[in-house]
Amino acid sequence: MSWEKLRELQKKIFETEKLLQLDTLQKKSESLAAEMAAPDFWNDQNRAQKISQDYQSIASEVEKWKKLEQRVSDLLELAATDDEHMATEIATETEEVEKEFSQYEFFLLLDGPYDQNNAIVSIHAGSGGTEAQDWSAMLLRMLLRFCEKQGWKTKIIDESRGQEAGYKSVTFEVAGRYAYGYLKSEHGVHRLVRISPFDAEKMRHTSFALVEVLPEVAEEIKIDIKPEDLRIDTFMSGGKGGQSVNTTYSAVRIVHIPTGITVSCQNERSQTQNKEMAMKILKSRLHLLEEQKKAKERQELRGEYKSAEWGNQIRSYVLHPYHMINDHRTEYKATNPEEVLEGDLLPLSEAYLRWMKKG
Repeated sequence: MSWEKLRELQKKIFETEKLLQLDTLQKKSESLAAEMAAPDFWNDQNRAQKISQDYQSIASEVEKWKKLEQRVSDLLELAATDDEHMATEIATETEEVEKEFSQYEFFLLLDGPYDQNNAIVSIHAGSGGTEAQDWSAMLLRMLLRFCEKQGWKTKIIDESRGQEAGYKSVTFEVAGRYAYGYLKSEHGVHRLVRISPFDAEKMRHTSFALVEVLPEVAEEIKIDIKPEDLRIDTFMSGGKGGQSVNTTYSAVRIVHIPTGITVSCQNERSQTQNKEMAMKILKSRLHLLEEQKKAKERQELRGEYKSAEWGNQIRSYVLHPYHMINDHRTEYKATNPEEVLEGDLLPLSEAYLRWMKKG
């Protein structure tokens, strides 16, 4: 029985590797390794860092599939010996490999045009002052913990702190393979119900915060941004930083006049770096805006379009009077909101991607 299961599993692994184009990834990994071996590789620090991250991510992905493939081959060899003493051990390990494969198979859902890209995430507190700003800080912690578990690098690039606690708004960059694919499930309004730690009467409060997730747009994608359409302001940084960051006018705010989109960046060390980062975010937002317009036109033709308004929350986190997390799009429900707030987002992300496939 184990032998048949293993043969079927081996077939699934080969088919999945073909869909993931693992041979192409292997060649890309080798090509990047050759680039990294060049004597002048570190002359351009930014480019070198990006190539190193790409290499580590791709090499890790290839390696895990090759290891899984090898484990199945080894188990098939053992099963072929027909050793009764090994039967229980083979059956147990076969179950473990099946479970591991089902986790890896998740990558087949990440086939959107930008799913492999880095991500830019912004969190904006809703109305409600300190309560909503604290909720923004909780969401920031949740998302950063999730990114840490995935092995991605994160960097806060802009923040506006609340007077008592939390954030009015905060933006961070996520560098890692499939970062956008995993995180796009978090785009939308998040609702929290709890006993407020800021209320002396210990009343129950409902707070809202908006999470915006953008794919980092590749340099080769051309976005027409006219200089005359931009208003660029500089101001003194209020974020964390070392020497000179908080004492010079290094922070940059860019307003795209035709759309009203405003982007600010203040956590880089120089005005030039902040401007480059702000332009990168603006480019991603304009690109996504254009994609949304096209999607809206297609949906309106079918008579299905619904606007994404503030009241249309995507998910509720209830901490009182009971414990519940409820994703209103996918109908995923669980009684572990505390674990989710600690960064356990994979089940929610998978439910969202499967829901998208059905749609």
